[in-house]
Amino acid sequence: MQLQNMGTPTESDKKFMKIAYEEARKGYEEGGIPIGAVLVSSTGEILGQGHNLRIQDSSPILHAEISALKSAGRLPATKYQNTTMYTTLSPCSMCTGAILLYKISRVVIGENKTFVGSEDWLGVKGVEVVVMEDEDCKELLGRFIKERPGEWGEDIGEEEEK
Repeated sequence: MQLQNMGTPTESDKKFMKIAYEEARKGYEEGGIPIGAVLVSSTGEILGQGHNLRIQDSSPILHAEISALKSAGRLPATKYQNTTMYTTLSPCSMCTGAILLYKISRVVIGENKTFVGSEDWLGVKGVEVVVMEDEDCKELLGRFIKERPGEWGEDIGEEEEK
């Protein structure tokens, strides 16, 4: 089930998505999976940012959203409330679980055509979801998938189709 876009992107959303995209590009340039994320407070302060590091760190869990949370460091639970997670790709079940655990209230997604994560779960739990359909996000991840389909399949928990 794909959730319908629940909100409209703002100018701030576009600004922070560009930062998430730059994180994705950094990951691609490092030889990793090009997905980036930024966690932003309600006042516009960047709390953490990161990119998918599964390949670079040989980690099964360092997706972009988890990397951004790790970058934010240990924060009081209330600090996560009323924050926005910007992610270049629809968050998977693991990342959605972290978003819900920390009560992040809003998620802005660069694109969800390449992969639809657990957006429906976010919506059911009351998280505002905004999908930007950003062409740069689609192009970068699409290029990676064409170049390295096996690593893409590994990242989303699927076997490469032969």
